[in-house]
Amino acid sequence: MKLYLLSLGAGLLVGVIYSLLNVRSPAPPVVALVGLLGILVGEQIVPVVKRIFAGDPVSVSVRHDETTQHVFGKLPGRDTSKRDAT
Repeated sequence: MKLYLLSLGAGLLVGVIYSLLNVRSPAPPVVALVGLLGILVGEQIVPVVKRIFAGDPVSVSVRHDETTQHVFGKLPGRDTSKRDAT
């Protein structure tokens, strides 16, 4: 979580500096960012549906490590190395 907050803070700082210098941000428009989010979520639909058809409950299908790790990256508190070692 700390990494996400640091990233947000750095982005805000750069945004303030750009604003003070009257420079337009090179970041893509919001429409493009929403499209990227759609791509990430869309990639996960097929594995989730496959798990549901295999008989897994929806909650298990959505929470599976491959899905959450891919969409959100490694989340704080989700250390799977300890689980794999046991």
